[in-house]
Amino acid sequence: MSTARQRAEDGAEGRAEDRAEDRLRVVVAAPLSEENCARVRELEPRIDLVVDHTLLPPMRWPADFAGDPSWRRTPAQQRSYEAAVDSADALYGIPDVSPSALARTVRANPRLRWVHTMAAGGGSQVRAAGLGDDELDRVRFTTSAGVHGGPLAEFAVLGVLAGAKDLPRLARQQRRHEWSGRWTMRQVSGQTVLVLGLGGIGRAVAAKLHALGATVIGTSRRCAEVNAGTDGTDVAGVTGVTTVVRPDRIVEVAPVVDAVVNTLPGTPATEHLLGARFFDALRPGATVVSVGRGSVVDEAALVAALDSGRVGFAALDVFETEPLPGHSPLWDHERVLVSPHTAALDPAEDRLIAELFAANATRLLDGRELLNRVNTVEFY
Repeated sequence: MSTARQRAEDGAEGRAEDRAEDRLRVVVAAPLSEENCARVRELEPRIDLVVDHTLLPPMRWPADFAGDPSWRRTPAQQRSYEAAVDSADALYGIPDVSPSALARTVRANPRLRWVHTMAAGGGSQVRAAGLGDDELDRVRFTTSAGVHGGPLAEFAVLGVLAGAKDLPRLARQQRRHEWSGRWTMRQVSGQTVLVLGLGGIGRAVAAKLHALGATVIGTSRRCAEVNAGTDGTDVAGVTGVTTVVRPDRIVEVAPVVDAVVNTLPGTPATEHLLGARFFDALRPGATVVSVGRGSVVDEAALVAALDSGRVGFAALDVFETEPLPGHSPLWDHERVLVSPHTAALDPAEDRLIAELFAANATRLLDGRELLNRVNTVEFY
């Protein structure tokens, strides 16, 4: 394995080996408003920002970087677009959010050194491009991880609260105009929540759940396993986490878990981590929330666990196949909340991504290590 790829495997957090440079030619390959173009130029004046809005699809909502699917470039516009991205030192966005277009661009442009992906999980797009080791060594890839932490953490809290308060039963009784006898509701302050992943999203989730009084167990492959008892703060540097376990031990802690929140990226190591063995070990009636990548959850096993009552409620923003197929039993399951991968969307997202890009451009120009560098071994 090359030195650059070994550094990526270790989290791309090692010593920076890039030399400082005077200017950076950045081609905007994804929709970016003129206001945010101006913001990037203001934050890093050494960028030569190349953007032609006529070559970029109109966005239908904030962070809609793929744009209106009915929009098409003319052949002449396509040639102009490809000529622009092929002249870049760096790209703001994967061309057309397409792995095949990314592969074409990397191979056509030997001067390209950095691509910023719009998604927090942009590593999966890089993996899908099928680039060779030399290409992965030459071009740095970064993601927008961290931008979505706050909104996704709020959705996670919504899911945990909905499970604790038996939202499906309340909704069902309301539809039936049924005034039942009273029943006790669970309190989040008395629950133990397993948060899968302690990256930007997982840390935000842990902090919010801890503020509600929950006991939080986190998972990490890199941190040593720690059990701090019940004091509740700053285990492995994460506020609100009392215990840290490795992902391969989650079945062992499942019997004490009232809710689990998936914030993990989609990699071969995380695929179906939440499967039948885990669900079978859960405390009956537990809540499942998924805001990471849909491949982490074995949906067939989840449906079985919902049917048996082992899982009492699931709030899902991501799925194994998106859009969620119409035949999926998740659509009509009375104890499932389906969100169409929209929980991360925030009016400020475009600006925050632009500011993150500008900060990384400064790092690149100054010869420092980039933030959110994609691991080009496991692609997260």
